[in-house]
Amino acid sequence: MRTPPAGTRDRPPGQRDAFFDNAKYLAIVLVAVGHAWEPLLAGNRALTGLYLLVYAFHMPAFILISGYFSRGFDAAPRRVRRLVTGVVVPYVVFEVAYTFYTRWTDQAWDRPVSLMEPLYLTWFLAALFVWRLTTPLWRGLRHPVPVALLVAMLATLSPSIGKDLDFQRVLQFLPYFVLGLCLEPEHFRRVRTRRMRIVAVPVFAAALAAAYLLVGVVRTSWLYHRDSAPALGEPAWYGPLTTLALFAVSLLLVACFLAWVPARRTWFTVLGAGTLYGYLLHGFVAQGAKFWGWYDPAWVHGAVGALTVTAVAAAVVTVLCTPPVRRVLRFAVEPELSWVFRKEPDSTRS
Repeated sequence: MRTPPAGTRDRPPGQRDAFFDNAKYLAIVLVAVGHAWEPLLAGNRALTGLYLLVYAFHMPAFILISGYFSRGFDAAPRRVRRLVTGVVVPYVVFEVAYTFYTRWTDQAWDRPVSLMEPLYLTWFLAALFVWRLTTPLWRGLRHPVPVALLVAMLATLSPSIGKDLDFQRVLQFLPYFVLGLCLEPEHFRRVRTRRMRIVAVPVFAAALAAAYLLVGVVRTSWLYHRDSAPALGEPAWYGPLTTLALFAVSLLLVACFLAWVPARRTWFTVLGAGTLYGYLLHGFVAQGAKFWGWYDPAWVHGAVGALTVTAVAAAVVTVLCTPPVRRVLRFAVEPELSWVFRKEPDSTRS
């Protein structure tokens, strides 16, 4: 019998795990803050170093947790229905919405609506669809993580992988999702110890120092996992080695991040259930901020400006994860669509 997720053994059925909700909320705040920093990076070595550090682990952490909660996907009708309503429909809705919105903010009036080429943040939904659909395959392999890592390494060799469903990202981020599929509650309990919390401090300090020193040496494009080595102007062999190195570094930082995630209920625990809303919606604010000239004043590019931008981004994504926002926009992010699907048979009847 499958072991219940960490912390669930003493919880009533249906109650969410505070640890994972806390982790998802903190990760999505880092995602929003990272996007808000991008216009401020030019000439700011300290902020760029911090940006490199955050990008090394925030999406890997989010994807790993997504994989952990996809372990039960078995392609049964109700699972497929949830995949359609929770991933496919939001993808279509926000792909169309972002296309029309960025036509205005980017002044790209001829930008086509293309469901095959994810725009801006929608790549994650396209990737999640592919990853979750292939879950039974990964769960059936003897050594799924090495195989997924090999696939990611080989993907960096091929500039011919097109933009359809942003497949480079799908393949390069795949190992984190597959690792999440393989994790058990005990693995998370191991990183939630006092010793790990202590170790995480010097590890993050060393990683920040290294990121600062590597500004201008390491290209941020590698952390986006969206291009092959030849596409980035690097020799082909550089791709697999960089992928392997980034995987090791990212996992170490993810473990340290999770070590500091509180396991108890906090004021932001309830927001963990709305992280997909925060993720999909904050992009409209990030795009609008550039269009409306919020980054134009000189003071915004100084230390006070960076702190202000950080606080505003964190506040905005926090609001977007709240229950009122979820209730208003549930039709787009988590539609029921009961009129589309057949009613499931009552399993309690003989």
